Amino acid sequence: MDLDDMENSSKIRLRKPKMHDAEQIMSFKAEILAVDRGEDAFAGCGELRGAATMEEWLDILRGREEEKTVPEGMVPSTSYVVVRESDGRIVGIIDLRYHINHPILGLWGGHMGYTVRPSERGKGYAKEMLRQNLINCRARGLKRVMVTCSETNAASERVILANGGVYEKTVEVDGERIKRYWIEIVY
Repeated sequence: MDLDDMENSSKIRLRKPKMHDAEQIMSFKAEILAVDRGEDAFAGCGELRGAATMEEWLDILRGREEEKTVPEGMVPSTSYVVVRESDGRIVGIIDLRYHINHPILGLWGGHMGYTVRPSERGKGYAKEMLRQNLINCRARGLKRVMVTCSETNAASERVILANGGVYEKTVEVDGERIKRYWIEIVY
């Protein structure tokens, strides 16, 4: 990452997706599908992979925001699009799970997941996305959050460490080794 990339990465903002984002979101989805085939390709994207339309995706996200409407077996969460301020391009998506009182999230899923558009990777966006989402964690009153990554995902590990992640342990899930990190929320 060069100096321009570092400077540009700090000029993003997180906001909830809106209907007028439809073209960019579907382009984001197509770009991921063209490049990434793995299980985490849509980490933090709130079922974007399976949503046929923007309306469907927004309905899914709205249903996940409150305890009374979240689907059974899930926890409440908010998903944010990550918008580059210079041109309004959506460069990523990140979510925040309000708690991890859930067998999967408490073991390896953690409080958030995130994906950077493949053509925008390596520019520092993930680091800044996570930093800004930690501010959302503070606003929700969280004291510390778990963020995880595959043992083989060095880029994600660097993002977590850069945001204060403290390694706890590695767990094995379906043959994959997942590293667990905790980040203390500064008040």
